[in-house]
Amino acid sequence: HVSCLAEQAKILLAEALENNLGDKTLDERWCRWHSCSLCEQNYHGVVTCALGWACWKTYVGRPEVHNAHISAMGQLGNCLGAAKHHEAALSVKETELSILRRVGAREDRMLVAQTNLAITYQGLGRFEEASRMIGDVYSGYLRLKGERDEETLIAANNHANLLILKHFEEAKALIRNTIPVARRVLGEGHRLTLKMKKIYAEVSYKNPDATLDDLREAVMTLEDAEPRAQRVFGSAHPLVEGIGISLRTARETLAARETS
Repeated sequence: HVSCLAEQAKILLAEALENNLGDKTLDERWCRWHSCSLCEQNYHGVVTCALGWACWKTYVGRPEVHNAHISAMGQLGNCLGAAKHHEAALSVKETELSILRRVGAREDRMLVAQTNLAITYQGLGRFEEASRMIGDVYSGYLRLKGERDEETLIAANNHANLLILKHFEEAKALIRNTIPVARRVLGEGHRLTLKMKKIYAEVSYKNPDATLDDLREAVMTLEDAEPRAQRVFGSAHPLVEGIGISLRTARETLAARETS
């Protein structure tokens, strides 16, 4: 039950706070509000929304500058975004970022908030603002943690995903250089590596100037990614469904070009 997941997250975090277990443990236990303790995959769909609201209700009574209150605000914003209530999510996420700036939060915490805000800009169709912000986030992680850190790889993936909209060659160069790093650091079957492969293929079939070789490479990339993703996540997972849709589109685009 979702209520059991919420109660588990609440108890774990309270224990960490009561015993002063440190920032690392607090961060790990906060993850129970959005990811499974067994497989460590993020929740999605209605579970994400339900836990987001439960998290906010749990900590809304804390002072505005309290860490749990700010984090719960971020969780609520992500919940609203997942439900496509982007205007409401924008208000929450802008408030969260404003509070973080006011209290002088750690840079990595600021980068997370900026990432979430950029995602909301994208949902609202404000692509230029989203692209600029996520580019700044990627530069921030590169400087702070280096290219092999998972957060840097996530930021690179997000940046490339936005660049696809207008800057095909820049997006392709970024993701082409990042995929080998993700393979070495995370492995072929990791969610992020698979997402990068999906984006790399999309760069080609969405680019009107792509060559036939580019389109064939896109199909081959997705044909490799789809069974890997199914083995790891199961056929009903949103990432697997997304890769399947991209593969069908890539094949259709290639077939149309080959017969034109």
